[in-house]
Amino acid sequence: MIYTIRTATGQESLVADILAAKAVKEGLEIYSITVMPGLKGYVMVEANDENTVQRGIVGNNLVKGRGVVSGQVKIEELTGVLSNKPLMDSIKPDQKVELISGPFKGEKARVIRVNDNKEEVTVELLEATVKIPVTIKAEHIRVIKE
Repeated sequence: MIYTIRTATGQESLVADILAAKAVKEGLEIYSITVMPGLKGYVMVEANDENTVQRGIVGNNLVKGRGVVSGQVKIEELTGVLSNKPLMDSIKPDQKVELISGPFKGEKARVIRVNDNKEEVTVELLEATVKIPVTIKAEHIRVIKE
């Protein structure tokens, strides 16, 4: 079953990371945690029941987690948000992206090159003093809508 956690806008990834760590530490039956780019202020959680999700966000310094929306979400309700388009088709040179994992997690960057065959992108960190190209797997970035 899928449940929704209400969060502070822009803090969805932080809430998901903290919840994932607590689920592992305490052995909570949480199967997946999803941050959807088109759904600001919410994190989707797949778990056995709503109480499991409540236990995941209570008492864990989750100040950015504002609570669980009562009731479960049917997968049919998410079809408008979910799309099945290839990742490499959505990444173009000169786009702004956010790195979502690795040593530069949370940094903003500009795409310089896209290698479709290897599914890699070369980016340049926007806030770096020295502009050094960094090549990473495309799955480790999120395109920022401008």
